[in-house]
Amino acid sequence: MNIVTAVGRVVRERADGAGYVCDLLLRSLVALRRLPRRWRFSLDMAFNAGVRSLPVTLVVAAFAGAILALQTGIELRRFGDTAVLGTITALSMCREMGPFITGVILAATVGSSMAAELGTMKVSDEVTALEVMSVDPIDYLVMPRVLALALMCPTLTVLSNLVGIYGGSIVAEQNLGVSRDLFWISAREALTTSGTLLPKEIYAGLFKSLVFGTTIAAVSCAAGLRASGGALGVGLAVQAAVRNSVILIIIFGFVITWFFYFLA
Repeated sequence: MNIVTAVGRVVRERADGAGYVCDLLLRSLVALRRLPRRWRFSLDMAFNAGVRSLPVTLVVAAFAGAILALQTGIELRRFGDTAVLGTITALSMCREMGPFITGVILAATVGSSMAAELGTMKVSDEVTALEVMSVDPIDYLVMPRVLALALMCPTLTVLSNLVGIYGGSIVAEQNLGVSRDLFWISAREALTTSGTLLPKEIYAGLFKSLVFGTTIAAVSCAAGLRASGGALGVGLAVQAAVRNSVILIIIFGFVITWFFYFLA
């Protein structure tokens, strides 16, 4: 019975945490009607989430595209079919690698920062002080962060896709003997053959990044606002924010891919 009790306690805690995150996200969406009063703060959050994360995101994306092209090209060269390397690299970056890389980097950098900042405010009773002054913490603290990360994650994903494909083109030309013109022609054809204004690979990847950004912000803010126990509690909140964000990124990435390519 002790085992059953422990399992039930863990399940109840996880369900309570998931419910708190969903409630936080819904209340943030409702608070969007007061965005004009928080516009300046939202821009500051967008700058912190996007511009300051841009260098590391582009570096990782460039090497991810290069590794993808190198590993794929090594196998394709065995079959003498390296002409499709640009197609594979472009589709992989736009469909999966770009959103995933961007989401993980934002979770590790911006998400941890949000959890630490709000956790420090929580354990030092600053959040309670806001409530005493009749200031809604969701409106003042959470909504600008959710909005900023939801907008900046797709923006960074677009740049990651471009830089990743470019990194793949360099490796294809220097190490695999594929001309840069052939690489970019095949990549462009792969992303423009759907007959629609925006190919499925692009809008599916952007939708993923939108979901990733919103999830990271909601999970990180929830972890910070539920922190307790001083400095140790803040550290545990940061750990939980990054861990849960990465897990949800992987799960949501699979679900969205399955939906777009098997149901839609």
